[in-house]
Amino acid sequence: MPDTVRTVRSGADQTSLYAEITARIIAELEAGRLPWVQPWGTPAAAAPLGLPRNAATGRAYTGVNVLILWGAVVARGFSGQSWLTFRQALARGGHVRKGERGTTVVYADRFIPDDERRRARDTGEEPQAITFLKRFTVFNCAQCEDLPDGIAVVPPPIPEGLILPRAAALIQASGVDVRIGGTRAFYSPQHDYVQVPPPQAFFEPVNWHRTVLHELGHSTGHASRLNRDLSGAFGSRKYAFEELVAEISAAYLCAALGIVPTVRHADYVGAWLDVLRGDNHAIVRAASQASKVADYLLGFLPKTAPVAGDERESV
Repeated sequence: MPDTVRTVRSGADQTSLYAEITARIIAELEAGRLPWVQPWGTPAAAAPLGLPRNAATGRAYTGVNVLILWGAVVARGFSGQSWLTFRQALARGGHVRKGERGTTVVYADRFIPDDERRRARDTGEEPQAITFLKRFTVFNCAQCEDLPDGIAVVPPPIPEGLILPRAAALIQASGVDVRIGGTRAFYSPQHDYVQVPPPQAFFEPVNWHRTVLHELGHSTGHASRLNRDLSGAFGSRKYAFEELVAEISAAYLCAALGIVPTVRHADYVGAWLDVLRGDNHAIVRAASQASKVADYLLGFLPKTAPVAGDERESV
């Protein structure tokens, strides 16, 4: 359905819409749910063909390391075949992104033990070297930040039309640092930025919008915005509650902007239901917080902003 331009909903209309979406989510949860599935993939074609190389020395990896590094590129969807050690990234003014997991490669070397040197000296024979393997960790350049031009991975351009104008306008207006790339979706409270895979990595690119709005919802918890408690550890009630806030706010924002994801929000919210069973009012409190998140973000849009006509999200 083609987009139309209209004035952002009035406060009363938005409140009614939020209540409608929340009621649908609760009804779906009570009726049972399917487990949520990550809506993006890690295609093997993400990186160009070629031998993996060390970005600092330019040398190609050989032997079993080629297979190890090719496997990592395929499994984790890296966009390049260039690698660095942690120290090599620092030496070039960059750094490995916090939380990234390295890949172990091996290096064959030889040495002559002292006993063998003495034996060779006593017998007049040539000393025999012993072969051994060293292990060390490398990181794909896509796992690093602030690398100089020529080393840094340039993400492939996003095909025109995959990011809907109404979502792009909201992201830009929010002022949040949204970085597109990689294979993970997250908000970093410490560094205050959102990271999401590119839309073309999603099995259905429309679901990119649900994901980026979820992470944008988390970003409103920053002290400079709505100042929520983001300190909950994974698996805790506090963490689960914040996940509910972010996902319900994404449902509200999708509905307000007329974006219709194919992944239902109820599927994702349901993943945290077991953690929250001890608090019968948790989803109601989360819905209230989610309303504040959606109102806050929609408040950045100009009075006339791209919003779909009468579309509603199916949650």
